Amino acid sequence: MPDEPRFRDLPADKLRHPDLNPYLEIHRTFGPPVLTAQEAQGLAGRWEDAFGRKAPLHLEIGTGNGFFLTEMARRQPDWNWLGVELRFKRVILTAKKLKAAGVDGQARVMRYDAHCLDDLFSENELDGVYINHPDPWPKDRHAKHRLFSDRFCGLLDRLVSPGGEIRLKTDFEGHIQMLRAHAETGPWEILGASCDIARDGAPWENDFTTNYQGKFNEIGDPVFALQVRRGGVARSEGPWPR
Repeated sequence: MPDEPRFRDLPADKLRHPDLNPYLEIHRTFGPPVLTAQEAQGLAGRWEDAFGRKAPLHLEIGTGNGFFLTEMARRQPDWNWLGVELRFKRVILTAKKLKAAGVDGQARVMRYDAHCLDDLFSENELDGVYINHPDPWPKDRHAKHRLFSDRFCGLLDRLVSPGGEIRLKTDFEGHIQMLRAHAETGPWEILGASCDIARDGAPWENDFTTNYQGKFNEIGDPVFALQVRRGGVARSEGPWPR
Protein backbone atom coordinates (compact mmCIF):
# COMPACT_ATOMS: atom_id res chain seq x y z
CA MET A 1 0.00 0.00 0.00
CA PRO A 2 1.18 3.58 -0.58
CA ASP A 3 2.13 5.63 2.48
CA GLU A 4 -0.77 8.04 1.85
CA PRO A 5 -4.02 7.27 -0.02
CA ARG A 6 -3.92 8.64 -3.55
CA PHE A 7 -7.70 9.01 -3.82
CA ARG A 8 -9.24 11.90 -1.92
CA ASP A 9 -13.02 12.14 -1.51
CA LEU A 10 -13.64 15.68 -0.34
CA PRO A 11 -16.45 16.16 2.20
CA ALA A 12 -19.44 18.25 1.11
CA ASP A 13 -18.36 21.26 3.20
CA LYS A 14 -15.10 21.43 1.22
CA LEU A 15 -16.79 21.52 -2.19
CA ARG A 16 -17.55 24.80 -3.93
CA HIS A 17 -21.08 23.79 -5.01
CA PRO A 18 -22.14 20.77 -2.92
CA ASP A 19 -25.84 21.29 -3.66
CA LEU A 20 -25.40 20.64 -7.38
CA ASN A 21 -25.35 16.88 -6.78
CA PRO A 22 -28.10 15.68 -4.41
CA TYR A 23 -26.40 12.30 -4.10
CA LEU A 24 -23.46 13.83 -2.22
CA GLU A 25 -25.40 14.09 1.03
CA ILE A 26 -27.19 10.78 0.48
CA HIS A 27 -23.81 9.11 0.00
CA ARG A 28 -22.48 10.59 3.22
CA THR A 29 -25.44 9.53 5.37
CA PHE A 30 -26.66 6.31 3.70
CA GLY A 31 -24.70 3.88 5.86
CA PRO A 32 -24.22 0.20 5.02
CA PRO A 33 -24.00 -1.15 2.41
CA VAL A 34 -22.35 2.17 1.39
CA LEU A 35 -18.81 2.77 2.59
CA THR A 36 -17.19 6.18 2.32
CA ALA A 37 -13.67 6.41 0.94
CA GLN A 38 -12.35 7.31 4.38
CA GLU A 39 -13.96 4.22 5.92
CA ALA A 40 -12.63 1.96 3.18
CA GLN A 41 -9.07 3.26 3.37
CA GLY A 42 -8.62 1.77 6.82
CA LEU A 43 -9.71 -1.75 5.89
CA ALA A 44 -6.72 -3.13 3.99
CA GLY A 45 -5.91 -6.58 5.33
CA ARG A 46 -9.07 -6.75 7.46
CA TRP A 47 -12.03 -6.45 5.12
CA GLU A 48 -13.92 -8.96 7.22
CA ASP A 49 -14.53 -6.06 9.63
CA ALA A 50 -16.71 -4.35 7.02
CA PHE A 51 -18.89 -7.45 6.65
CA GLY A 52 -18.83 -8.81 10.17
CA ARG A 53 -17.49 -12.14 8.96
CA LYS A 54 -14.47 -13.72 7.32
CA ALA A 55 -15.15 -14.91 3.76
CA PRO A 56 -13.53 -14.82 0.29
CA LEU A 57 -13.48 -11.25 -1.03
CA HIS A 58 -14.71 -10.58 -4.57
CA LEU A 59 -14.56 -7.15 -6.22
CA GLU A 60 -16.54 -5.62 -9.07
CA ILE A 61 -14.85 -2.61 -10.65
CA GLY A 62 -17.48 -0.21 -11.99
CA THR A 63 -20.83 -1.27 -10.57
CA GLY A 64 -22.93 0.92 -12.85
CA ASN A 65 -26.49 0.71 -11.55
CA GLY A 66 -25.78 -2.38 -9.48
CA PHE A 67 -27.45 -5.23 -11.39
CA PHE A 68 -24.34 -7.43 -11.57
CA LEU A 69 -23.15 -6.95 -7.99
CA THR A 70 -26.64 -7.65 -6.66
CA GLU A 71 -27.00 -10.83 -8.71
CA MET A 72 -23.56 -12.13 -7.75
CA ALA A 73 -24.24 -11.53 -4.05
CA ARG A 74 -27.52 -13.43 -4.46
CA ARG A 75 -25.86 -16.35 -6.28
CA GLN A 76 -22.95 -16.71 -3.87
CA PRO A 77 -24.12 -15.49 -0.43
CA ASP A 78 -21.20 -17.13 1.39
CA TRP A 79 -18.71 -14.72 -0.17
CA ASN A 80 -18.09 -11.05 0.60
CA TRP A 81 -18.89 -8.85 -2.40
CA LEU A 82 -17.51 -5.36 -2.87
CA GLY A 83 -18.16 -2.83 -5.63
CA VAL A 84 -16.27 0.34 -6.54
CA GLU A 85 -17.81 3.09 -8.67
CA LEU A 86 -16.85 6.73 -9.28
CA ARG A 87 -20.27 8.34 -9.64
CA PHE A 88 -22.19 9.17 -6.48
CA LYS A 89 -25.55 8.42 -8.09
CA ARG A 90 -24.49 4.95 -9.22
CA VAL A 91 -23.16 4.11 -5.76
CA ILE A 92 -26.56 4.96 -4.28
CA LEU A 93 -28.50 3.12 -7.00
CA THR A 94 -26.35 0.05 -6.36
CA ALA A 95 -26.84 0.30 -2.60
CA LYS A 96 -30.61 0.54 -2.99
CA LYS A 97 -30.65 -2.57 -5.20
CA LEU A 98 -28.58 -4.50 -2.67
CA LYS A 99 -30.98 -3.58 0.13
CA ALA A 100 -34.09 -4.30 -1.94
CA ALA A 101 -32.73 -7.75 -2.83
CA GLY A 102 -31.86 -8.49 0.79
CA VAL A 103 -28.17 -9.09 0.01
CA ASP A 104 -26.75 -6.03 1.76
CA GLY A 105 -25.36 -8.30 4.49
CA GLN A 106 -22.84 -9.84 2.09
CA ALA A 107 -22.21 -6.82 -0.18
CA ARG A 108 -20.74 -3.34 0.12
CA VAL A 109 -20.29 -0.52 -2.39
CA MET A 110 -18.16 2.61 -2.30
CA ARG A 111 -17.10 5.55 -4.39
CA TYR A 112 -13.46 5.07 -5.35
CA ASP A 113 -11.05 5.33 -8.27
CA ALA A 114 -10.05 1.89 -9.54
CA HIS A 115 -6.60 3.18 -10.44
CA CYS A 116 -5.98 3.54 -6.68
CA LEU A 117 -6.92 0.05 -5.52
CA ASP A 118 -3.64 -0.25 -3.66
CA ASP A 119 -5.10 2.28 -1.19
CA LEU A 120 -7.62 -0.36 -0.17
CA PHE A 121 -6.16 -3.86 -0.31
CA SER A 122 -3.15 -5.79 0.89
CA GLU A 123 -1.25 -8.19 -1.33
CA ASN A 124 -3.19 -11.32 -2.32
CA GLU A 125 -6.36 -10.05 -0.60
CA LEU A 126 -8.78 -10.34 -3.53
CA ASP A 127 -10.15 -13.73 -4.49
CA GLY A 128 -11.83 -12.52 -7.67
CA VAL A 129 -12.19 -9.38 -9.81
CA TYR A 130 -15.04 -8.68 -12.24
CA ILE A 131 -14.94 -5.86 -14.77
CA ASN A 132 -17.92 -5.21 -17.02
CA HIS A 133 -17.70 -2.65 -19.83
CA PRO A 134 -15.07 -0.20 -18.57
CA ASP A 135 -15.02 3.10 -20.46
CA PRO A 136 -13.48 2.32 -23.87
CA TRP A 137 -11.62 5.56 -24.70
CA PRO A 138 -11.09 4.11 -28.20
CA LYS A 139 -9.00 6.95 -29.68
CA ASP A 140 -5.24 6.58 -29.33
CA ARG A 141 -4.87 10.10 -27.95
CA HIS A 142 -7.18 9.15 -25.07
CA ALA A 143 -5.44 5.86 -24.26
CA LYS A 144 -4.03 7.27 -21.01
CA HIS A 145 -7.56 7.40 -19.63
CA ARG A 146 -8.23 3.68 -20.11
CA LEU A 147 -8.52 1.46 -17.08
CA PHE A 148 -6.17 -1.16 -18.48
CA SER A 149 -2.54 -0.11 -18.43
CA ASP A 150 0.75 -1.66 -17.35
CA ARG A 151 0.35 -0.09 -13.92
CA PHE A 152 -3.22 -1.31 -13.44
CA CYS A 153 -2.31 -4.84 -14.52
CA GLY A 154 0.58 -4.70 -12.07
CA LEU A 155 -1.90 -3.85 -9.31
CA LEU A 156 -3.91 -6.94 -10.18
CA ASP A 157 -0.72 -9.04 -10.03
CA ARG A 158 -0.20 -7.97 -6.42
CA LEU A 159 -3.75 -7.80 -5.10
CA VAL A 160 -5.37 -10.95 -6.53
CA SER A 161 -4.62 -14.09 -4.54
CA PRO A 162 -3.09 -17.21 -6.14
CA GLY A 163 -5.92 -19.12 -7.75
CA GLY A 164 -8.04 -15.98 -8.01
CA GLU A 165 -9.70 -15.04 -11.29
CA ILE A 166 -10.32 -11.94 -13.37
CA ARG A 167 -13.42 -11.97 -15.55
CA LEU A 168 -13.60 -9.17 -18.08
CA LYS A 169 -16.48 -8.30 -20.41
CA THR A 170 -16.18 -5.32 -22.73
CA ASP A 171 -17.42 -3.81 -25.98
CA PHE A 172 -13.87 -2.52 -26.69
CA GLU A 173 -11.49 -5.21 -27.90
CA GLY A 174 -8.47 -3.15 -26.87
CA HIS A 175 -9.12 -3.95 -23.21
CA ILE A 176 -9.10 -7.66 -24.03
CA GLN A 177 -5.86 -7.34 -25.95
CA MET A 178 -4.18 -5.51 -23.08
CA LEU A 179 -5.21 -8.02 -20.42
CA ARG A 180 -4.37 -10.99 -22.68
CA ALA A 181 -0.91 -9.63 -23.47
CA HIS A 182 -0.24 -9.07 -19.78
CA ALA A 183 -1.52 -12.52 -18.84
CA GLU A 184 0.77 -14.15 -21.38
CA THR A 185 3.85 -12.62 -19.75
CA GLY A 186 2.67 -12.36 -16.11
CA PRO A 187 1.58 -14.80 -13.39
CA TRP A 188 -1.69 -15.67 -15.13
CA GLU A 189 -3.27 -18.57 -16.97
CA ILE A 190 -5.80 -17.82 -19.72
CA LEU A 191 -8.86 -19.99 -19.04
CA GLY A 192 -11.04 -18.85 -21.92
CA ALA A 193 -12.00 -16.06 -24.28
CA SER A 194 -14.91 -15.05 -26.49
CA CYS A 195 -15.08 -12.63 -29.42
CA ASP A 196 -18.88 -12.48 -29.27
CA ILE A 197 -20.70 -13.65 -26.14
CA ALA A 198 -24.14 -13.53 -27.78
CA ARG A 199 -22.93 -15.83 -30.57
CA ASP A 200 -20.41 -18.10 -28.84
CA GLY A 201 -21.23 -17.77 -25.14
CA ALA A 202 -19.03 -16.54 -22.30
CA PRO A 203 -15.87 -18.42 -21.25
CA TRP A 204 -17.57 -19.27 -17.94
CA GLU A 205 -20.85 -21.11 -17.32
CA ASN A 206 -24.21 -19.42 -16.65
CA ASP A 207 -23.13 -15.91 -17.52
CA PHE A 208 -25.25 -13.06 -16.15
CA THR A 209 -26.22 -10.56 -18.85
CA THR A 210 -25.78 -7.06 -17.50
CA ASN A 211 -28.05 -4.21 -18.47
CA TYR A 212 -25.31 -2.62 -20.55
CA GLN A 213 -24.45 -5.90 -22.27
CA GLY A 214 -28.10 -6.34 -23.23
CA LYS A 215 -28.02 -3.07 -25.18
CA PHE A 216 -25.21 -4.40 -27.37
CA ASN A 217 -27.07 -7.66 -27.87
CA GLU A 218 -30.11 -5.73 -29.11
CA ILE A 219 -28.16 -3.88 -31.81
CA GLY A 220 -26.03 -6.91 -32.76
CA ASP A 221 -22.64 -5.51 -31.73
CA PRO A 222 -20.23 -8.02 -30.19
CA VAL A 223 -19.28 -8.14 -26.53
CA PHE A 224 -15.83 -9.61 -25.84
CA ALA A 225 -14.86 -11.64 -22.77
CA LEU A 226 -11.68 -12.96 -21.19
CA GLN A 227 -11.17 -15.16 -18.13
CA VAL A 228 -7.75 -15.48 -16.51
CA ARG A 229 -6.55 -17.11 -13.29
CA ARG A 230 -3.53 -16.22 -11.23
CA GLY A 231 -1.03 -19.03 -10.81
CA GLY A 232 -0.81 -20.83 -7.49
CA VAL A 233 -3.17 -22.66 -5.17
CA ALA A 234 -6.72 -21.31 -4.92
CA ARG A 235 -7.66 -19.86 -1.54
CA SER A 236 -11.44 -19.64 -2.09
CA GLU A 237 -13.52 -22.58 -1.01
CA GLY A 238 -16.34 -23.96 -3.13
CA PRO A 239 -17.21 -23.43 -6.79
CA TRP A 240 -17.20 -20.13 -8.61
CA PRO A 241 -20.59 -18.41 -9.00
CA ARG A 242 -22.88 -20.18 -11.47
